[in-house]
Amino acid sequence: EDNHPVRLRRTDTGGGMRVIVVGLGVQGRKRLAVAGADVVATVDPVVPEARYPSIEAVPLDRFDAAIVCAPDHPKMKLVRYLLSHRKHVLVEKPLVSEDAEPLRELMRLARQASVACYTAYNHRFEPNLVRLKSAIEAGAIGAVYHVRGFYGNGTARDVRGSVWRDEGLGVLSDLGSHLLDLALFLFGPVDGRFELWSAQRFENRALDHVIFGSAVSRPAFVFESTLVSWRNTFLLDVFGARGSVHVHGLCKWGPSHFIQRYRVLPSGKPSEEVQTLETADPTWALEYRHFLRLCERGETNLENDQWIQGVLSGLTQALTETVSP
Repeated sequence: EDNHPVRLRRTDTGGGMRVIVVGLGVQGRKRLAVAGADVVATVDPVVPEARYPSIEAVPLDRFDAAIVCAPDHPKMKLVRYLLSHRKHVLVEKPLVSEDAEPLRELMRLARQASVACYTAYNHRFEPNLVRLKSAIEAGAIGAVYHVRGFYGNGTARDVRGSVWRDEGLGVLSDLGSHLLDLALFLFGPVDGRFELWSAQRFENRALDHVIFGSAVSRPAFVFESTLVSWRNTFLLDVFGARGSVHVHGLCKWGPSHFIQRYRVLPSGKPSEEVQTLETADPTWALEYRHFLRLCERGETNLENDQWIQGVLSGLTQALTETVSP
């Protein structure tokens, strides 16, 4: 093959590039629905309706990009194969490994081929979280002091019954990585060590409840992720010198509230503005369109994965001391 960047090739129907979906689990089917007519094939070794049982079985001249919705263990191998053959890749989070070198290799492959390699963190496209970022950047609450995040659902039993999900770092890499990515989204790479303050296995073999954060960074962070919150709950609270902003709820679970409070000096009850958004989850479609734009430019967000990898590696070192038996 030549050394020119991959060009987008349109389908016969006039849609976007030719895409394959690798993995037809819950996430894969969501991605399949969003990509729509762009999808030319599906891959899954155990789902009979998939067209191909393996990525290697798909002719390379039949597709331009892949959406990888595979379990954590084979992700690196799949992404490496695709980038080596100059294919754009959207891969479900988290994209982590035992050390930093595999991510550096993926970065080199993507840049050499001028293709996009994008790890999906769809909450960056949540309307009220986008609004939160704009408020912080506009200085609406002044210097930010600390951030508190809670992300919980009640899927402990589902995860325990899975053939692959109840392993590794559990909820720390599953939901915790979302909170870390939001820290990146709002503030960029955080200069300060993260610590694991509580790690529990209440019902599962892998972690199903964690509390972690950074007390020395500015802003400081306190994050909690759990699979034993029987009502799905998302909270992100940002406190600053002039007031605070809060996002309570995600569109996928119902109403999402954006709350802005204005500090009263020297003390007192703050004035408050509340706006409630109730709409179907727009993040999947918005993220797919973002991925297509990255493909046009051959860009990647693997720098984010490298930072998240570093934080998770540091937290992992404390597990033997903090995890309950």
